[in-house]
Parts: sequence; structure tokens; C-alpha cells
Amino acid sequence: MNSYMTDLQCSRCGLRYSAEAIQNLCSCGAPLFARYDLAEVSGILSCEDFSHRAHDLWRFRELLPVRLPENMTTLGEGFTPLLSSRSLGRSIGVESLYFKDESLNPTGSFKSRGLSVAVSKAKELGVREVSLPTAGNAGGAAAAYAARAGMKCHVFMPDDTPPLFAKECEFYGADVRMVKGFITTAGNLMMTELKEKGWFNVSTLKEPYRVEGKKTILYELAQQFSWQLPDVILFPTGGGTGIVGAWKAYLELKELGWISRSVMPRLIAVQASGCAPIVEAYEKGLDAAAECENPYTFASGLRVPKAVGDFLILRAVRESGGTAIAVPDDLIRLAWLEMSREEGLFVAPEAAAAWAALKQLVHAGHVERGEKVVILITGSGIKYAI
Repeated sequence: MNSYMTDLQCSRCGLRYSAEAIQNLCSCGAPLFARYDLAEVSGILSCEDFSHRAHDLWRFRELLPVRLPENMTTLGEGFTPLLSSRSLGRSIGVESLYFKDESLNPTGSFKSRGLSVAVSKAKELGVREVSLPTAGNAGGAAAAYAARAGMKCHVFMPDDTPPLFAKECEFYGADVRMVKGFITTAGNLMMTELKEKGWFNVSTLKEPYRVEGKKTILYELAQQFSWQLPDVILFPTGGGTGIVGAWKAYLELKELGWISRSVMPRLIAVQASGCAPIVEAYEKGLDAAAECENPYTFASGLRVPKAVGDFLILRAVRESGGTAIAVPDDLIRLAWLEMSREEGLFVAPEAAAAWAALKQLVHAGHVERGEKVVILITGSGIKYAI
């Protein structure tokens, strides 16, 4: 695989860890990031070298953590289409609006990226059973890649999650537990069993490698835009691995010297008004978010009351010059229909929230009409509509 990963580093205190041992969080409780010898990579590769490689995320193998090809657990994830808006962008005066369509990943969402890399590295480190709490798509992706790797997967899911998510996990052979409460409740129950049974925790940002899969979204956008990044990217934000991964990827690309502009795209965190802890923390100037009490939204992937990487999400938003915005469920539902009927994109409601947010941002002058804007379509709407 020719991975140039050197070690793991705490995203808060900077403490270093071996990448050859199973790791979750730093001793200080913060997520760990994989680090690479970027000077060595830039000396042997140029960005143009990737144009001749397979159309999946593993084309960036030097900057991913898996060392041996036999441990690579893949279903063909990554290198999803970048679609130009037919009419919605023009309707708000944004002529250069694009959709990065992650619904075409093998399990129907961008969760395929993170779980492919996380399960691959877990396999390389000798893990036999993985577990996670989920609001839907992450569970399906974990179950699929665990099945592909010959592992057992344990999924803990709020009992009001759309039913097809649980069915999907069951078809992949996962052990599915439906839990009364929110994803935080599911996570607490999972941790009780995990400690007793020795499962490996692949929860959002509680292991180092899901973010490595997610960062490839920005690597792909750079390649698809001829190594010129867009001005603005909107990320539906629950646990926040996508926006944190994009921020990490930008810093790596800049150090590698592969992008032609030094200005980071403005990263926009989009949440639902009924569960917007990141937005509230951003507006108050805080570095961490309080847990949202009684969270509600039909966009289940956005119903995350407390993100372990909250300080990383806020850092990504602020360092990029972006913002955080919440939209109510009624506008998400309207945006959901608009994206289907005007663009032919039946998206997950979390992605529709990003379109609803963009309309507000343009109206308020936070996004200028001449800018190049990308909405991340996090997944397909099919699992929500049945």
C-alpha cells in the first residue's frame, strides 16, 4: 500500500502514539489524528500522478493508514460524481453551484469512506469485533465493511431511527440493538457492553481512521476542480467527521503543495434548529459545545446532541473563515422536495438541510453570488422514505 503514516497525534494536547497498536482516544479524551511524512510524499509524487489510478478513494493510498494491500477492505467507495446544478443555483444567483454526490457510495452515503478505512485498519491491527452507536448510515456502512472483512459488528441505534437502517444492518449480519433515547443513550449502552466484551469502538472520532476516509472527499474535490478548491463547502453536521476531515485534508494538501490557491475554502457547518449545539457554541464564541437537551429533527443524522469532536468542528469553521447555521425542519422538508424535483437528486434530508442553509446564507450576504459553492450530498433519500 506504501502508506507514509508515521504515528498518531492528539488533536488537542499533541501527545504522540504508535500507529502499530490499537488506539481510541488520547489520554486527555480528545481524538487522535494520523500523521504522515508529507515531505517524503511530496518528493515522490505530484498531484498529476493520481489521474492514472483507479477511481476509488484508495488512489490516495500513500496518505491513508493501511500498510498491506491484503488488509484493504473495499466495496469500490469514493470518487463520487461532482454535479453542476441545473437550476437551483441559478434561482438564487449562484451560477457555480455543485453537488458532491456521496449517495453513490456502496452503502448509499459518505459513511462508506470512513468505515472502509476504519475497518481496514482495524483488520490490520487484529481486531475481530467492532461496535458503534448510529443514527442510521454509519451503522449500515460499519456492518457492510465488517462483513466484507470477516468481522462481527455490533450496532446500537435509537428506536425511532427510520426502520430500513436497522434492516440493512441485519442483512449484513450485524448484531442490532434498538435503544430508547438518542444516539448518546445508545452510545452509553454500547460502552457498557464494549468494556465487558472487548469490542473495538469505531464511533465517530473515537478512533483515528474514519476521519482519514472522510478527508478523501476534499482530495477528490481538489482533483475534480483541477487542483483548485472551491470558495465554499456546506457540510451537514452531526458528529462532524466530514467537516473535520476536510479541514485536515486542506492542511495536508497545502503542505504537500498540490493546491494552487493558499486560501482555505470556507467550511459551513449545517445543523437542524432542533439540534444545533455547534451553531449555538459558534454564535457564543465558545470552543466547545454544550449537550443539546431534548434534540429533535426528522433528519436523524443531524440529531447528535453532543459531538466528541465539537472543538475540532468549531476550529475548522473558524480557521476557514466559515460559519455555522441551523435550519428548521419545515425548510429542510421543502428543500428536500426542491432538490428532487429541480435537480433529479433524491437526497438524504441532512443534505437537503445544506441547500436550505445556502439559500439563507446568500440572502444574508454570507455567500456571494459569484463564488464557487459545493453542497455535500451525504447520502441517498431512499432509506428515509420507506
